Amino acid sequence: MLSTSVSAWLSARNIHYGWVVVVTTFLTMLATAGAMGSAGVLIQPLHQEFGWDIADISFAMAVRLVLFGLLGPFAAAFMTHFGVRQVVCSALLLIMSGIVLSFFMQEVWQLVLLWGVVIGTGTGMTALVLGATVATRWFSKRRGLVIGLMTASNATGQLVFLPLLAALSEAYGWRTALTFITGVLVVAMVFVMLLMRDRPADLGLPAYGDTQPGPAPRRDQAFLTTLVSPLKTLHEVCGRPVFWLLFGTFFVCGLSTNGLIQTHWISICGDFGMTAVTAAGTLGVIGVFDFLGTIGAGWLSDRYDNRWLLFWFYGLRGLSLLYLSISGFGFTELSVFAIFYGLDWVATVPPTVKLTADSLGREKAPLVFGWVFTGHQLGAATAAFGAGWLRSDYESYMPALQMAGLMCILAALAVVTLRRPAATIPATA
Repeated sequence: MLSTSVSAWLSARNIHYGWVVVVTTFLTMLATAGAMGSAGVLIQPLHQEFGWDIADISFAMAVRLVLFGLLGPFAAAFMTHFGVRQVVCSALLLIMSGIVLSFFMQEVWQLVLLWGVVIGTGTGMTALVLGATVATRWFSKRRGLVIGLMTASNATGQLVFLPLLAALSEAYGWRTALTFITGVLVVAMVFVMLLMRDRPADLGLPAYGDTQPGPAPRRDQAFLTTLVSPLKTLHEVCGRPVFWLLFGTFFVCGLSTNGLIQTHWISICGDFGMTAVTAAGTLGVIGVFDFLGTIGAGWLSDRYDNRWLLFWFYGLRGLSLLYLSISGFGFTELSVFAIFYGLDWVATVPPTVKLTADSLGREKAPLVFGWVFTGHQLGAATAAFGAGWLRSDYESYMPALQMAGLMCILAALAVVTLRRPAATIPATA
């Protein structure tokens, strides 16, 4: 097998195979995030071609975001039962099927079925839980950095593809843009099939930072047990206030990022006379700063109190959204917003993953984080539909921006009430 040969070659050079798994996961999440982000390019073309109301299109995108979140805990369980590679390949096939079939849709219910249910299910199986699972299994050290890289790939992929997709859509139509993203998904699937392995024990390796390989877990549990395990985990943690605080603040995270800005940004800028390509280019700039901010957040989460990191990340994001709502969308104002908002786009993820593991247990961290991530996507769905509804009724997105900004300020204040986990590294480290 290619992965065994690559592992032996890397071991001779004192390089851990976990970094190959990280690169493969990074590319996979980048591709699936591009598929998620492409929804923002579709709103105006679908409205113009079929005459569908923006609120109806937003509803389909909201369904996609809900499933994207709800499947997170079950994705972690499926990866434990079937293996990471099998689950990811199945998810990629599902996403590609949904995209290709959407070329032929004629009714809005077909949009809800394909982009809401089919693509929502596929992307939900390769969401941030995949990155958290890989980081937890393959790394004892540098886990925060790895989570930062995975998070950056997911969020940045939703942003950096948009300028190209918007340009392709404007020049050749939205179907051509989606054909390109399908090709990217095919490339990612090849990498997964050739290089992805489930655990270090599959190659006789310890996790990065450990000295001895851990035993490979037995996979003899029934499929029904696999399906029930996320619900059992939820029952175990739902009585813990720390879980609901992390769930609630992550709800605000989704409300103020992919549900609002990623989904509606092109339409928001269109209200100020900007073309889709120019608006998508601004998102690309946000994506660059997001990449830097998220990796930096992963590095910081290994060294500092994650509660205070979240305080600053949510607080600055909230202030940037409030600033945007009164900015007038000039070049200078958008540049300032892109920098500050971009640095905070999903910098909240590494500290949230760390707090989840430290407060609620490392062994169940992927499943518990899956439920916390469900809160994120419920918030995203709320913003995806709510912002579209506000735009239809009030002919402005500014109330949605202001509400999201205020919610971020409240999240910043709430997170510092958390009790400091015993596993947190002192700030002086």
